[in-house]
Amino acid sequence: MIKIAITDDHPLLLEGLKNILNTRKSVKVTECYSSAKELLEGLPNAEIDVLLLDINLEDANSIEILSKITKIKPELYIIMLSVHNELAVINSCISQGAFGYIQKNASIDEILIGIETVYKGEKFFCTQTQKKMKIKENDQPNTVPKLTRREKEILIEAAFGLTTNQIAEKLFISPHTVESHRKNLIEKFQTSNLSSAIKLAFEYGLIGV
Repeated sequence: MIKIAITDDHPLLLEGLKNILNTRKSVKVTECYSSAKELLEGLPNAEIDVLLLDINLEDANSIEILSKITKIKPELYIIMLSVHNELAVINSCISQGAFGYIQKNASIDEILIGIETVYKGEKFFCTQTQKKMKIKENDQPNTVPKLTRREKEILIEAAFGLTTNQIAEKLFISPHTVESHRKNLIEKFQTSNLSSAIKLAFEYGLIGV
């Protein structure tokens, strides 16, 4: 029997998925976590084979904690549960150690197939994600850019419509520093302006306002 852990900050989804999976003979949900903090604290003592991980937790973007998870349990097979279907997000998850990627509106049968597939050591992508991966997006990054805390702060303030001087005043830094970060962000997101970078940051789940 495959032992499963689920991490999701939506109680109804967490309980619903747990209850449905526990009706199947080949798997058993043995652990549930509602935050990245709970997950990272509970993993060392958890006896699990597969982790179903919500990509956007309230206290973390799960892409950013994948490396921590794999260090704690290198043998763990991770499947991302996501509402995002951008190639950069998919690629980043796999490059950081995830074995599978499933859209949250996938059927329970497809989730079960995904669990059984990664447990064999094979990669798994749900039908929607497979279709997306066949489409080449030359105008977007191949992976999700890694942002510093300051870059995220500037993106959020810019999303609220603040000017360079206003951002500098609010964050207690110089306008020159803000402009330098803006330029770096545009380069990281491979866009022609900061507005497009902000749009991608929202789509990738890197920021929320």
